[in-house]
Amino acid sequence: MDILTINTLGELKKSGYVVKSIKQEIRDNLIEKLQQKETIFKGVMGYDNTVIPEVERAILSRHNIILLGLRGQAKTRIARLMVNLLDEYIPVVKGSEINDDPLAPISIFARELIAIEGDKTPIEWLHRSERYTEKLATPDVSVADLIGDIDPIKAAANKLSFSDEKVIHFGLIPRSHRCIFVINELPDLQARIQVSLFNILQEEDIQIRGFKLRLPLDIQFLFTANPEDYTNRGSIVTPLKDRIESQILTHYPKSLDISLEITQQEARILPTQQSNIVVPALAKELIEQIAIEARNSEYVDAKSGVSARLTISAYENLIAAAERRIIINKEKNTTIRLGDFDAVIPSITGKIELVYEGEQEGSYLVAQQLIRKAIRSVFTKYFPDPSTKKSKKSKLPNTYSEILKEFSEGKSITLMNEMTNAAYEKVLDDSFKLDELPIDSAALLTENSVFFIKELILHGLAECSQITKSNVQNGNNFSDIMDMMMSDEFLNDMEE
Repeated sequence: MDILTINTLGELKKSGYVVKSIKQEIRDNLIEKLQQKETIFKGVMGYDNTVIPEVERAILSRHNIILLGLRGQAKTRIARLMVNLLDEYIPVVKGSEINDDPLAPISIFARELIAIEGDKTPIEWLHRSERYTEKLATPDVSVADLIGDIDPIKAAANKLSFSDEKVIHFGLIPRSHRCIFVINELPDLQARIQVSLFNILQEEDIQIRGFKLRLPLDIQFLFTANPEDYTNRGSIVTPLKDRIESQILTHYPKSLDISLEITQQEARILPTQQSNIVVPALAKELIEQIAIEARNSEYVDAKSGVSARLTISAYENLIAAAERRIIINKEKNTTIRLGDFDAVIPSITGKIELVYEGEQEGSYLVAQQLIRKAIRSVFTKYFPDPSTKKSKKSKLPNTYSEILKEFSEGKSITLMNEMTNAAYEKVLDDSFKLDELPIDSAALLTENSVFFIKELILHGLAECSQITKSNVQNGNNFSDIMDMMMSDEFLNDMEE
């Protein structure tokens, strides 16, 4: 029988419908999905052995949940995906403000309607997508917003006394009866507003001004918060924390591979960008390494965290930089270059909070430093470290001796960010041949990554203080480090 054809209370009774609390409903559906080995939280990566099992255990325990974690740790996404654990449709009394169950009405409207209409009481079906309410906690949120208040207009229009239950205007929480209700950034909610949640969480009723109102709300609560908010912008009052049965800690990806998967999944790359721009594997890894360096940086506030949105935004800007070059040069395609990483700086500066705001290490300089550190980390991970006398990955005293010798003899290489593909490749071809270097890079070396690797070697040598890299307008120049030390600009700086 198609449940959507059931339109009255009498028909609902005959169908065998059984009243079920939302927590039991979610629990039953979770059990079924676990038995069928379905992926419950699709698109959430890196939590398979940590956060997700804890969330599932909390659901099986029929708990209200709080997710604690730094920004960009998929807390809100997990909350929104819980909708998939709801039944597809549930019956409600038609016209009810608070989704009254026809077999267990709680509002005066539904109770009176059923008393008058009996089995002819009209019902309608509420889809799971309409059973999710999300509220961002801000300092201006009031008790009336969440719980409700007396509506003088309703009282005047219906000629009702202020003591009549019908004059109540319900807030978001009563309207979320039989739904999932999420409060994001809970500590930002004023303490007196948090207190108003005590009864709802424990006794499952509400209090509105002077009303003696017993309203047994049935809600699955889920809260999110940054753990540092307990001491920064606000705090979660202790009795409220005590009433939230399960507290679950989220975290950043614990491996580079997971970080890469998240970025590739979330980045909004157009089909034309994907087809026209080649992104070497090392370029993708370099983006992730920037976030890793930021999380370990002494200049970046660890309490604030470094969101996964940094790498997503940075990757999108990296692609945009290459696309802009294609447009300017009227070319059909291109490959990501190291010079394109200048374009990710705006994605970094807006995603980090500095420990020393206003000091000489401004966000722009810190962003540049993070990129340089990321380049060095990736370079020394795959290629011999030139700063050591004898490389661990090579039996030769210095893998890069021939390259460095050319620089010491006056060689200089300039790479402009907007060079055509042909000009860019010619400069690097004239610089050195990869096959002249005893570097085991077969796994990385593909037809489309040759020039990126050559440029990475130049930047890597510079970051390891073997040559000097200087910024020129819209590009970089590489030369012998001694030439830089003897330059007038360097000597003037030393004198100052």
